[in-house]
Amino acid sequence: MVGALLGFAITSTLLILAPGPDSLLVMRNTLRRGRRAGWVTAAGTVSGLLAWAVAAALGLSALLRASQVGYDILRLAGAAYLVFLGVSGLRSARRAGGSPAPGPDLSGLRARHAYLAGLLSNLLNPKIGVFFVAFLPGFIPAGVPAAAFSLALGLWFLVETGAWLAALAWMTASGAGWLQRPAARRRLEGLTGIALIGIGLGLAADTR
Repeated sequence: MVGALLGFAITSTLLILAPGPDSLLVMRNTLRRGRRAGWVTAAGTVSGLLAWAVAAALGLSALLRASQVGYDILRLAGAAYLVFLGVSGLRSARRAGGSPAPGPDLSGLRARHAYLAGLLSNLLNPKIGVFFVAFLPGFIPAGVPAAAFSLALGLWFLVETGAWLAALAWMTASGAGWLQRPAARRRLEGLTGIALIGIGLGLAADTR
């Protein structure tokens, strides 16, 4: 069991550190509204992962893997949402002054938007559900309750993800001295927008 946990921890760490929409959203919202916005976005991402982890433990994600229609509906919705976020970033990059300078406080509305960005980017990505179904069973030792151990691995994964995204928001905000320069902000907004659009189009083109 220890070997399985160690192998899972190493593999999941490598997967979490790989660039993806979650990291891009945390960076974008941190640049726009500060460290707290990045943390709120990370909380939304972790909430989405929790939902997928519970669904996988209950066997619900397996239905998504087996249902092409359900997979396609989530896939296209997720792709549209990522493209929308990317276009929003490109529009922001075109503004002469860049995005509004981040402040130490978030209004309730802005905090809700940051949380929903992280949550929806996860819940509308069927690859995450399929990932939990296909990835976690390979680390479950023989003779242990599969559902309970799968849930434990899922919780481990989301704790690692939350820690990384929180650290990413902190690092992004710590570099805010030069990142808040209008030219740098426009470039980063543009690059983030292009990346999100690319990920969204890739998700839309994925036919399993």
